[in-house]
Amino acid sequence: MDELKVCNLDYFPENILIDVLSYLSVREMVRAGRVCKRWRRLVKDQRLWRLVDLTAWKGVTSRILWMLLRQYLGCGLRCLRLRGLLLSARGGVFLSEPWLKALTTKCPRLRKLYLLHTDLRSLPSCQVFPPTLQVLELRGCELPPGFFNQTILTGPAGRAEATSSVGTNQQGKNMTRRGRAAPSGISIERLILNSVPSFTDMHLQSLTTWEHLSRLELRDTFRVTANGLRICSAKDNGCGLEGLSKLKFLELGITGRQGYQLQMASLGLGAGWLGLEELSLGGKEVGPGLLCASRLKDLKCLCLWACTLREMQVMRGCRMLRGLRRLEFLEVCFQPRQCPPVMEGEEGGDQEQQSGEAAAGDGSNDENTKADVNDPIPSLRRSLAVLLPCCTVVFTNCTVQMNSD
Repeated sequence: MDELKVCNLDYFPENILIDVLSYLSVREMVRAGRVCKRWRRLVKDQRLWRLVDLTAWKGVTSRILWMLLRQYLGCGLRCLRLRGLLLSARGGVFLSEPWLKALTTKCPRLRKLYLLHTDLRSLPSCQVFPPTLQVLELRGCELPPGFFNQTILTGPAGRAEATSSVGTNQQGKNMTRRGRAAPSGISIERLILNSVPSFTDMHLQSLTTWEHLSRLELRDTFRVTANGLRICSAKDNGCGLEGLSKLKFLELGITGRQGYQLQMASLGLGAGWLGLEELSLGGKEVGPGLLCASRLKDLKCLCLWACTLREMQVMRGCRMLRGLRRLEFLEVCFQPRQCPPVMEGEEGGDQEQQSGEAAAGDGSNDENTKADVNDPIPSLRRSLAVLLPCCTVVFTNCTVQMNSD
């Protein structure tokens, strides 16, 4: 018993101490490294620096980023989450081009970068990011006009030429004539933009030159229009596919600023979008998107979230999607079916039967329906089972709107 009383953390093996340190935040680990030389060596273990989240550390400056990069970050880093200084009175450059170059050299295994409230207008383009990135997520950030342009050709005087949706054929001829091309350096497969108002159709057209982009998520990007989506849609021009031909997953959703945009960007889905297999629509984009979803011939999965729908609206939007394999409703509020009134003197047997089915679908007089909380509208599931027999329908946190009558 006396030996147990004098035991401290120095008696534990290093593997256990590293597991204990893994529960600390970045700021707490930096402080723990000041305890003694042993703890400083343990804190620098790269197993503790695979996932670095600095969004909870308030007041992170470029000086702190340089300190972390020189002393702690290394080859073990896989995911980095940063919170910038957008709309801050302190000002100054948060992410500088020299720091990103040093990050590329010291962290060759970085795969995911998440930026929150970061002003990126001081950077020339996204090519200054590490070329090993596969996932880039921007939330509440400011972007310059040509941020997503990638440099392919280098002129005799060292001048870089940026690719865009306009003039692609001419640049291809120049590349063949000169016979030399620099690597694009953009290997991002998934791009997530959330609440980025500065993202426009011009940025979207720049993404058509990305060879590895397969997932694009646009939430609250108010400056993207239906015309911009039509121009970037994957289509066959006779000589091959053009546009976002590698795209397999697309998400569109506007949940904030009610009434901000009159034209819905999801109307651009009517251009066809060859090769698009998964589609996610939310908020104000669901209604227009369902009208155009019938033209997506390669669609396999459809997710509708954070919206209000009618049963007939869903049936009309999905009746042409015979190849659909999964249909998911996430936090959707369903409006009850409205049955026509029965006129006096008319035979209302069929109408009474339909009214009974509607009441059962709303769960008003069916005990079995009330028992299944994950199936708010059984009539919709039955109708979809007949229309799409090979499709799996999933309801998650869905509700049924009750009539005031």
